[in-house]
Amino acid sequence: MINKLVSTVSEAVSGVFDGATIMIGGFGEAGSPIELIHALVDQGAKDLTIVSNNTGSGEVGLAALIAHKRVRKMICSFPRTANSTVFPELYKKGEIELELVPQGTLAERIRAGGAGIPAFYTPTSFGTPLAEGKETRIFDGVTYVMENAIKADFALVKARSADRYGNLIYNKTARNFGPIMCTAAKTTLVQVQHFVDLGDIDPEIVVTPGIFVQHVVVVENPADESKLVAENRRYPW
Repeated sequence: MINKLVSTVSEAVSGVFDGATIMIGGFGEAGSPIELIHALVDQGAKDLTIVSNNTGSGEVGLAALIAHKRVRKMICSFPRTANSTVFPELYKKGEIELELVPQGTLAERIRAGGAGIPAFYTPTSFGTPLAEGKETRIFDGVTYVMENAIKADFALVKARSADRYGNLIYNKTARNFGPIMCTAAKTTLVQVQHFVDLGDIDPEIVVTPGIFVQHVVVVENPADESKLVAENRRYPW
């Protein structure tokens, strides 16, 4: 019998290894799997390459993982936002690497990775430092930059509901990068608020089919990242 439910977030991330490439869902706080990330801090894997939209806020969630110097390289679109201080400080010291990717290009590189497309062309970044060293071609008089797909060893994703097969639905904009990250990772780890019986999710509204999910863990009351940042909390507590 297929049952992808695991009992704890620690169990969910237990297989993450040093040097892994990990995609982490979220657009700022929305859709960020903060409990899975904290479990990864506790687990101890290091020299990680993280693919995410941003670099976290305060010293919780992704920012906490970076603060503990577990991350070797960030691939992201927004390395600095209003409440992000950890990554900018480490980057200035040369203690962490950055691959800056325009947001639409980041999404398409991940989607391509999941679809088995090795590379694609986009006009975005042409004529800027981000295009240096990359192949270019002209189509219909417009110059395009070739971008390679991104794939990962693991994806950490937050969804609203799952069944034991791993079928997922999301909460509105918390969906963001989650679905494409699930397809582009070898192993997808998902935290959900609701675990439902088979058949309780209408097949017509399934966003991520269970074939792309390996482990599901229930977190009924996920942390409010904005509140933790406002309180200047640090993980571990």
